[in-house]
Amino acid sequence: MPTLSDLTGKGFEILFVSHARSILEGEFGETLEELASVLNALELPITEIIGSGGGESKFTQRMRRELAALGWTKHNFEIAKVVDGVQKESTSHEVDHVRRVDGIGVIACEIEWNNKDPFFDRDLENFKRLHAEGAISVGIIITRGSSLQRALWGAVHRFATDRGIESYVDLEAHGYTPTPKQRNNVLRRVERARDPIPFVDAWTDNFVSNKYGMATTHWDKLIHRVDRGVGNPCPLLLVGLPDTIIQFDSAPVEELGEDDVSDEPTLQQDE
Repeated sequence: MPTLSDLTGKGFEILFVSHARSILEGEFGETLEELASVLNALELPITEIIGSGGGESKFTQRMRRELAALGWTKHNFEIAKVVDGVQKESTSHEVDHVRRVDGIGVIACEIEWNNKDPFFDRDLENFKRLHAEGAISVGIIITRGSSLQRALWGAVHRFATDRGIESYVDLEAHGYTPTPKQRNNVLRRVERARDPIPFVDAWTDNFVSNKYGMATTHWDKLIHRVDRGVGNPCPLLLVGLPDTIIQFDSAPVEELGEDDVSDEPTLQQDE
């Protein structure tokens, strides 16, 4: 069974924070191998990078199913303050993947494939509160790694080039319908009198910046928060997915669109 050390050889970014390594490797060895086995098998078809529209991507859904099958299931933690038998206040913290190991402890895991980056603040603050209350031992966040973030432009450009996409007519043949603003932004650069650029370059720029831009969840945004101390002192394992998981398949694109940068439509606040 693969280990996290094996994953670093495939380009995964692995960072342990606040003694998470000693806790996970010392107490949760088999559970850590479960996670490594799911990550090691990940494949990301280029058609899913292009085709995932609003809502949760197929890539994220597959990862969630594989984790859930191993016992990493969704859980809503309820923390209540009681005074003389009377509940004074209550908070809830939903975590998408929780792995309980009898007699040892609890691991909480969130996947942030392509949300708006404030979701990192939510996750880290949730982990901090849950750890302070003794509800979890370690928090884990999985997101796009820096190599994957850098590779997206080239991957999208290769997709368009391989499929001979040179206009919106070609894109519409794949089921893509841009908003008027997106169409105008691209065509303005393609049709300008001075220094026009090829359609494939202008569309790739627009698509990647809209859908996977710097304000979405990826490794650099996560590390920036952790370096500032967000989530401290909860022990954390941070995982950045590498560009090596991209697969250039020839399947048709489904639900092609670029109108939503997030796996979730809104950022929910704790109640």
